[in-house]
Amino acid sequence: MALRFVSDLHLHEARADVAEAFFDYLARLPDDTEALYLLGDIFEAWVGDDDDLPFHQQVKQHLRSVSDRGVPLFFMHGNRDFLVGKGFELQTGCLLLPDPAVIEHHGQRFLLMHGDSLCTDDTQYQAFRSQIRNPDMQAMLLAKPLAERREIARQLRMNSREANSNKAEDIMDVNAAAVAAALAEHQVNTLIHGHTHRPAIHRLADGKQRIVLGDWDNSGWELVLDQDRLALNHFPIHPAQAST
Repeated sequence: MALRFVSDLHLHEARADVAEAFFDYLARLPDDTEALYLLGDIFEAWVGDDDDLPFHQQVKQHLRSVSDRGVPLFFMHGNRDFLVGKGFELQTGCLLLPDPAVIEHHGQRFLLMHGDSLCTDDTQYQAFRSQIRNPDMQAMLLAKPLAERREIARQLRMNSREANSNKAEDIMDVNAAAVAAALAEHQVNTLIHGHTHRPAIHRLADGKQRIVLGDWDNSGWELVLDQDRLALNHFPIHPAQAST
């Protein structure tokens, strides 16, 4: 039986090709799938579980079809969908995971993170993250009318693109010391995360490793973990699939 991990799909209406690729991926999950882990930024933006956008309803229906088949789904917040809550759990059958989370598989422990908290060199972003992840701040946001929340999300995405265009590439990657500290704190040898859009398997000191999930753009990405293998797979996303 295999665990599967994906992240950083950034699902939104303008990328029907990515959405259709993901729906097809869910429909074709192999029978040996023990669980599917969604490690953040599954949505380009999530403004609350009361969002009635038809596209988001469609995504939830496809996730529900997976959980109804008996495949456990786990969802970890990313920096784009940190407002996913209990309503989403009930609607999709997903279970929310804390960030970080440790899981065990065939006697081995694995540390799961979205990855943004590891980018400690980006002090501007870390200050924003601390503010936006505050429960009081989130409650204040969710109390606003839906239309206002959508406008706030639009502004945040625009500000993020502008800010990132002026940052050095290495500042937006993970910090090696932060990675080492996370592995040591949780007493694990393998870290799995997304966020940086730099898919790779990094061999670290003392037999440890850091596995970075890929973002879904021209290709879809998954990590497959079973008893005998660990594979970071990718497959093409074809524009012709845009048919929502």
